[in-house]
Amino acid sequence: MTAIDIREPGGPDVLIPVQRPVPVPRNDEVLIQVHAAGVNGPDVFQRKGLYDPPPGASDIPGLEVAGVVVATGQAVANLRPGDTVAALVTGGGYAEYAVAHEKLAFRLPEGLNMAEAAALPETFMTVWLNMFERGQFKSGDSILIHGGASGIGTTATMLARHFGASKIVTTVGSSEQRAVSLELGADIAVNFNDEDFVEIAKAATDGRGIDVVLDIIAGDYVARNYDVAAMNGRIVQISVIKGPAKDLDFWPMLRKRLTHIGSTLRSRTNDEKASILADLETHVWPPIRQGILKPYVYRTFALEDAKGAHELLDSGKHIGKIVLVTPASNGRPSSR
Repeated sequence: MTAIDIREPGGPDVLIPVQRPVPVPRNDEVLIQVHAAGVNGPDVFQRKGLYDPPPGASDIPGLEVAGVVVATGQAVANLRPGDTVAALVTGGGYAEYAVAHEKLAFRLPEGLNMAEAAALPETFMTVWLNMFERGQFKSGDSILIHGGASGIGTTATMLARHFGASKIVTTVGSSEQRAVSLELGADIAVNFNDEDFVEIAKAATDGRGIDVVLDIIAGDYVARNYDVAAMNGRIVQISVIKGPAKDLDFWPMLRKRLTHIGSTLRSRTNDEKASILADLETHVWPPIRQGILKPYVYRTFALEDAKGAHELLDSGKHIGKIVLVTPASNGRPSSR
């Protein structure tokens, strides 16, 4: 099969197509002929040599796929060859075939094409884990979503609107990103290049501040998150694109009784991931089936052009998800 190898740690040009053996599913796994694979921030960290796969996981990047089951392990009971599924994988998504644990593969919600389905598992599970489980978001909360144009940001914005946020503020980097963020449900989209999200978010909440902050940025944003947070606010660290916190004063955390937490999805057990997926099937798949929610796919690339997909992701000029498509999908690259 064709797969994408990371030749050495580095930029997008280290992603090269290679020939690899088709993986063999273990007893509790399914083998999926991949039609589409989501491209995510953790893939970038892995490409740079900063995020090694867990023990036993494939070294091929890619954490979410959609396709057709072609073989199953002997213990698999709920899926069979021919089923169309999406799946969370611990690695191996950038390939024509990938294996997934049975518990982490699910039949597609009606109304989604393969590219949209491939944008579901990693992104929606990450947002659900961090926003709802860790951040305890509930109807009536205000929320600040950094990286509002990212896959995480667009998904969090849609879910915050659907589940009753009182105020949604996002940070974006262009007028195009602002327009889409507002279209997806944000009340205010702050251009971080020339506007102060702390000042604007405080004004939007009559000085009260923000209940839940979802942050993929870190760096100098951490101290500013403490400033913008409301009393008893929850700050959830999903990623650290700008690196370690800078000029951090803990007094605002103490004074406001803030909670600053973080987590990753990849290192969790299959049972923990399956629990998150079960919550999504209960609370999120129904509005997807009804056409109320849908992953925002910005552009697709051919599998062999993973380099181009990462160049776009690194540029920060995309909005929503970037997805790789394989020949199995008759996948021709597309964009909005």
